[in-house]
Amino acid sequence: MPKVDLQPQREQAARLAAEHLSAGDPRMGALIARVGPHRPIITRDPFAALAGAITQQQVSMSAARSMQRKLKAMCPRGRLTPAAISALDLRKLRSAGLSRQKALYMRGLAEAFAARTLTPRKLRGMTDEAVIEATTAVKGIGRWTAEMLLIFCLERPDVWPVDDLGLRKAMQRYHGLPEMPKAREIADAGDLWRPYRSYATWYLWRSLEGPLMPGIAV
Repeated sequence: MPKVDLQPQREQAARLAAEHLSAGDPRMGALIARVGPHRPIITRDPFAALAGAITQQQVSMSAARSMQRKLKAMCPRGRLTPAAISALDLRKLRSAGLSRQKALYMRGLAEAFAARTLTPRKLRGMTDEAVIEATTAVKGIGRWTAEMLLIFCLERPDVWPVDDLGLRKAMQRYHGLPEMPKAREIADAGDLWRPYRSYATWYLWRSLEGPLMPGIAV
């Protein structure tokens, strides 16, 4: 089956989101005008996205990318797949730079996909909360990682990741607050931007002039 080019649909959805956000919040509209079109980096493969997220835990982005490169070099055709990871023993996984705990998390994730507890099709058919519940049942996957999966892989439009440090910093600047707000303090603040909170989040991240994609990088 030929691949479907989703970019025109993404661009149309982004235009609609930008129009809605700008109409409801002129300050957000000004931010959108300054930042420009919504162009996140999308990872279409949920397994690869989650595996990449495991490598990023508690290390620098450069260290995570080094692990990812080494893991891919061990996999057929350089692709992180459940079968490829399952074929690697803990020693091999650790030789890529993973801690023993991360290696176990990686194996557990591969087992969940191999057993079809998680599949791309199942995940795409779930509600946002169901995706969070299903993925966080895998050891090593937390809510923040599940939310990044929703935004940057499943492309859900209305995710509000209040535990994200970058979002909290952006909200401090956006509202001119003396201190960075706690997660619970911004939980309701995103309601203004429903049903496009994922887009608002991306623009708020960009307001910090940080990386294009602060979450999953695979």
